[in-house]
Amino acid sequence: MTVAAVINLSGSVFREKAETIKYYNRMRGIGMIMKCVVTGGAGFIGSHLVDALLAAGHEVTVVDNLSSGKREFLEPHMGDRRFRLVEADLSGEGYVCADFKGADTIFHLAANPDVRTGATDTKTPITQNVMATYNVLESMRLHGVSRIAFTSTSTVYGEALVVPTPEDYGPLLPISLYGASKLSCEALISSYCHTFGMRAWIYRFANIVGDRGTHGVIFDFIKKLRASPKKLTILGDGRQSKSYLHISDCVEAMLFVVENAREQVNVYNIGSDDRFDVTGIARVVAEEMGLNGVAFEYTGGDRGWKGDVPFMALSIEKIRALGWKPTHDSGASVRLCVQQLLKEA
Repeated sequence: MTVAAVINLSGSVFREKAETIKYYNRMRGIGMIMKCVVTGGAGFIGSHLVDALLAAGHEVTVVDNLSSGKREFLEPHMGDRRFRLVEADLSGEGYVCADFKGADTIFHLAANPDVRTGATDTKTPITQNVMATYNVLESMRLHGVSRIAFTSTSTVYGEALVVPTPEDYGPLLPISLYGASKLSCEALISSYCHTFGMRAWIYRFANIVGDRGTHGVIFDFIKKLRASPKKLTILGDGRQSKSYLHISDCVEAMLFVVENAREQVNVYNIGSDDRFDVTGIARVVAEEMGLNGVAFEYTGGDRGWKGDVPFMALSIEKIRALGWKPTHDSGASVRLCVQQLLKEA
C-alpha cells in the first residue's frame, strides 16, 4: 500500500486527517466506527496511537494509572465526546475492567517500560506486565471482547544467533526480566486466543523513538548534556548497535498489521532495516544541541546494564511481504527524535 504524506497533527507526525480516516476505517469496513480501549494510552507510544485512532473517527477509552504516562499527552482530547480517560491500575489481583464492556478492540500497551528495572526490582515486571496482561485477558473474556493488539519487544529474542532476527527464530531465551515478562504475556495471549476464540496481533518492537519520549538513550543523553555540556558519560563501550524506528512509522505499522494480518495469532517484528550505534547517537545529540568538543567517557564493557542486548536488528521481511515498510531508517529516526525532544523542553 502506498504510504500517504505525513503532516504535523496535534504535535504528532501523522497522515493528513482525511487520508487517516479513510485508511483506518478499513479496519472495520468503510464508514464503520470502532470502540477502542487503549491501555497505557497516556504513555509515549499509547498517546500517539490515541491521536491516530481519534483522527480516524473512532471512539477511544484510555485506561492508565499515570505512573509513567502523562495526562498532558492526552490534553488535546479532553473535550472530545469520543474520548474518555479512566485512571485505573490493571495489575491489581483479581481486577476486572468494566470499561472493556462493548469494546471492539483492546490495544494493550500498559506495562513497565524500563528494561533495567528487573535487575533491582524483580516484582515490578511480573505485576505490571504479566499480571496486568492476565487481568486484561480476563476482562476481555468476561465482557465478550475478542480482539487484542499487544505491544511486545525485541528483547524476547535474547541474544539471538541470527541477525536480523525473524519472528520464527528460536529458542526464545530472554536475558532480562522485562523480556521474560513480555514473552510470558505473548504466551498468555496465544493460549487465550486458542482457548476462548480470541484473535491477537502481537508487535515485537525495535527501539521506538520520537516526541513525548520519557526515557531511553536519546532522552538520557539530552538530559546529561544539558546538565554538563562539556562531557558525556556513555554506558558500555559505545559500540552497542540496535535498530531504531520513529513513532510515526510505529503507529502506522501497528494499525496496518491489524487491518491486514488474518491469522488467529499474528506476530510481527516492527522496526527498520538497519542499526545505529550508541556513540553515533551521542554525536547526533551533541550536533543537534550545537555543542562542539564534547568529551565522551565510557563506563566500559560490551553492554550498558545487566539484561542489555548489545546488538539487535529485527528482520522485517514478514511485514514487508504484508505490504508495509518504514519511512525512516534508524539514523533518520534518531535525528528526528532528537530534534523533537529538544523542541519540547
